[in-house]
Amino acid sequence: MEKHYDPARLETDAQAYWEEEGCFRVSEDPEREKYYCLSMLPYPSGRLHMGHVRNYTIGDVISRYQRMQGRNVLQPMGWDAFGLPAENAAIKRGVPPAEWTYQNIDHMRRQLQRMGYGYDWTREVTTCDPAYYRWEQLMFTRLLEKGLVYRARAVVNWDPVDQTVLANEQVVDGRGWRSGALVERREIPQWFVRITDYADELLDGLDALPGWPDAVKTMQRNWIGRSEGVELDFALADGGRPLRVYTTRPDTLFGATYMAVAADHPLALEAGERDPSIAAFLDDIRKGAVTEEALEKLEKKGMPLGVEAINPLSGERIPVWVANFVLMGYGTGAIMAVPAHDARDHEFATRFGLPIRQAVGPADGSAVDVQAEPWTAKEELVTVNAGAFTGMDFPTAFNAIADYLEAKGIGERRINYRLRDWGVSRQRYWGCPIPVIHCADCGDVPVPDDDLPVTLPEQVTFTGLQSPLKTDPEWRRTPCPRCGAEAERETDTFDTFVESSWYYARYCSPDADAMLDERANYWLPVNQYIGGIEHAVMHLLYFRFWHKLMRDLGYVDSDEPATNLLCQGMVLAEAYYHDSEEAGREWIAPGEVEVERDGKGRIVQARHRADGAELVATGWTTMSKSKNNGEDPESLVDRFGADTVRLFTMFAAPPDQALEWQDSGVEGASRFLRRLYALVHDHVSAGAVPAPRADGLDDAGIALRRKLHETIAKVSDDIGRRYTFNTAIAAVMELCNALGRHPADTGAARGLHQEALEAVVLMLQPITPHLSHGLWKALGRDGAAVDQPWPAVDEAALVRDEVELVVQVNGKLRSRIAVAADAAEDSIRGQALEDANVQRFIEGKTVRRVIVVPGRLVNVVAN
Repeated sequence: MEKHYDPARLETDAQAYWEEEGCFRVSEDPEREKYYCLSMLPYPSGRLHMGHVRNYTIGDVISRYQRMQGRNVLQPMGWDAFGLPAENAAIKRGVPPAEWTYQNIDHMRRQLQRMGYGYDWTREVTTCDPAYYRWEQLMFTRLLEKGLVYRARAVVNWDPVDQTVLANEQVVDGRGWRSGALVERREIPQWFVRITDYADELLDGLDALPGWPDAVKTMQRNWIGRSEGVELDFALADGGRPLRVYTTRPDTLFGATYMAVAADHPLALEAGERDPSIAAFLDDIRKGAVTEEALEKLEKKGMPLGVEAINPLSGERIPVWVANFVLMGYGTGAIMAVPAHDARDHEFATRFGLPIRQAVGPADGSAVDVQAEPWTAKEELVTVNAGAFTGMDFPTAFNAIADYLEAKGIGERRINYRLRDWGVSRQRYWGCPIPVIHCADCGDVPVPDDDLPVTLPEQVTFTGLQSPLKTDPEWRRTPCPRCGAEAERETDTFDTFVESSWYYARYCSPDADAMLDERANYWLPVNQYIGGIEHAVMHLLYFRFWHKLMRDLGYVDSDEPATNLLCQGMVLAEAYYHDSEEAGREWIAPGEVEVERDGKGRIVQARHRADGAELVATGWTTMSKSKNNGEDPESLVDRFGADTVRLFTMFAAPPDQALEWQDSGVEGASRFLRRLYALVHDHVSAGAVPAPRADGLDDAGIALRRKLHETIAKVSDDIGRRYTFNTAIAAVMELCNALGRHPADTGAARGLHQEALEAVVLMLQPITPHLSHGLWKALGRDGAAVDQPWPAVDEAALVRDEVELVVQVNGKLRSRIAVAADAAEDSIRGQALEDANVQRFIEGKTVRRVIVVPGRLVNVVAN
């Protein structure tokens, strides 16, 4: 055994062994319990960042632990390889996206392998490979045949920089999530998948996912947005088609003082044809916000259309406005505005001087000033100023008004959803071609199975932002599969969320000559899925939806794709910048900053080392290239080794919480691994390695062995159940400290040290697998650490002759006492009251009660 810890040598040796032995290649074995652990696949940008490292280390720790439990563990890896970044890079560099993407994949694969992750690389999938996307094209044609896919003109979110449609979830504060450009509304033909047909199942299925974070489930519930209400007609005073609206609050109908419609509503378009000022206003608001969230933050704008509607209950005429906070894609594109009881409606009414009329109030009859602010309570209310419906509580008013509207034939109860069908079309090149042919006579015709895949041409030249598919007539032209006439291929490509919605299933049967085969039902559902909570209503919702589609097409048997979900916290680092008129905002790397802190560690001043310029410190913020505050994992591996990086990312914080990056923490992790290496080296160098033994120990040895097995029990629970890897590592560190203080000066003590070091090496194997591989061999054990079972707890070692109890006086800690493990409660009470420290705090008081919590504490109640 070398004297000093050499991570580069140990890591090379371990990885070579795993590769030669095929340690992580798995196959289906019905006789063994399977465990499928999956981390969200990366986009191949070409370089790992610390977010990747944290995510994939969490998955590897769980996978290796489950393997040590004897389970048949699948942990695969692949590449979410389509998308705009590759296309934009191609435009910038003059390189085809395919070439750029495959180069990045090769580089990132080497980076992941260097981290020692235990992936079954024989199952690797790349979503831009025709052998992969062929099957989603086939599934799309099946969905088209079943009516679950359709094409329609739709008002979409258009990113003018990236020249593509964005899903609502991809619009952040009115801007494209990648480009940052202000998003516009345009009407163009789009392909949709009917996710709304599955709204109830997606909603109800959340109750069957106890292993998913409540925050994710809440976000999905809110996004699906199921509501019960009434859809009703407001007749127009001048005749014509009634104005239909949906409301969850029919009890407030008497408080409706104006109507508002979207810019694309027929009433607004008709008014725009009559009035140029209205037409100009419509054009203006079409360029504005496109999502409900963004609209809530905007200044409310509107114009009257010169049209009046008639309230179906009161008969009152109320004006119809066009407003920038109403979207055609939500509900009917029109609302009844009740400013007395809705904050948005109140803001608009106040600005434009529209009436505000109370329709409901507190059940106790107390007054509310709805002119000053809206009264929005839904509980403990009664209707007011509501004619025959006055004095009713909410359920009574809801049903009475709904019954009235239905009897009159001008309304009906309806369940609505916020969720809209999934628009899967994108107008860019680097994506999976949509397998449809447009024929003048036959319409939209799915590409026949035998002609799949429709392959994306990879050797292309960009002449601008327009997709090469649109500028390549040879690729577009093709005969119609039905009539043989000249036709054209669809030039839109799939949203990349399509590929990432089923990749997890393809890992189960990557070489199948079908989308999936019977192996998928062996591995699915995923036992543990790991990824960021930022994907809650994008990837994770589509992920669940696509699984249900595959189930209904007979590809899988299960209802949900993953039974457990862990959302890892972000990796944070301090960031610094300064602004200048010449260069704008410049972010300075933390390593180039000289920082002065106060006694509490807060930054008092930050200066650029290069020129002394004073900098602004943002505090802890997400690591990113844009803020120049990222740590390069490869450089850290070069300096400290992969195990140190793995150990620090698991030790610095629980996996679901933010990790605050500190170089001192990395150095501390490195010191611990060197100390552990030295412990093993000193033990091995002392002579022949003894067999582990539990007999012949003195009291100190018995106590150390008890601590060893208490640590095994704790670490087993921390890693296997709680996923608190940080506390597991802390417990192992504490055990190593105790081991270092215990002299190995007898044969029994040497045997105990052997037992303890073997257990430490195995407990750390999921976290620091390279070091564990080397130390296991150094300890003289047969086989490889990666193939060993998890260390077992010796229950006999946990037995104590004495236990230490905390003693409280009136709930405050005052002392600790050691009592016999089998001591009676009366004896414990007497010993606690006789303790000198306790005597000090009960002197002059009357002891009322002495409460004993066995094995934990004694509480003396005195006054």
